[in-house]
Amino acid sequence: QVQLVESGGTLVQAGGSLRLSCAASGSGISIGAMGWYSQAPGKQRELVATITSGGSTNYADSVKGRFTISRDNAKNTVYLQMNSLKSEDTAVYYCNALVMTLNPYYQWGQGTQVTVSS
Repeated sequence: QVQLVESGGTLVQAGGSLRLSCAASGSGISIGAMGWYSQAPGKQRELVATITSGGSTNYADSVKGRFTISRDNAKNTVYLQMNSLKSEDTAVYYCNALVMTLNPYYQWGQGTQVTVSS
């Protein structure tokens, strides 16, 4: 069973930076695309950024130019560098990974809280 463990969420002032990490653990695992999603109070979970195993990236328009997604395939870890944070970035951030088994499936992490104070 693959587990995703996020870290890095905290309280930060507007204009500040933060780096989230998400590590996939499990024996003999193969991970495909990975991504970050956010869910603000009272709102649906939405895509922030995704990255393929080959490094191709995709971003929500709201974070383009401010956030950068990257990954370390050897460590099965994905990162989200968040710069120029705004109060509207406040949300729980969830990591997502495509686990490449005979029947591929998406695994979610437990989420990490990011709070941006204005």
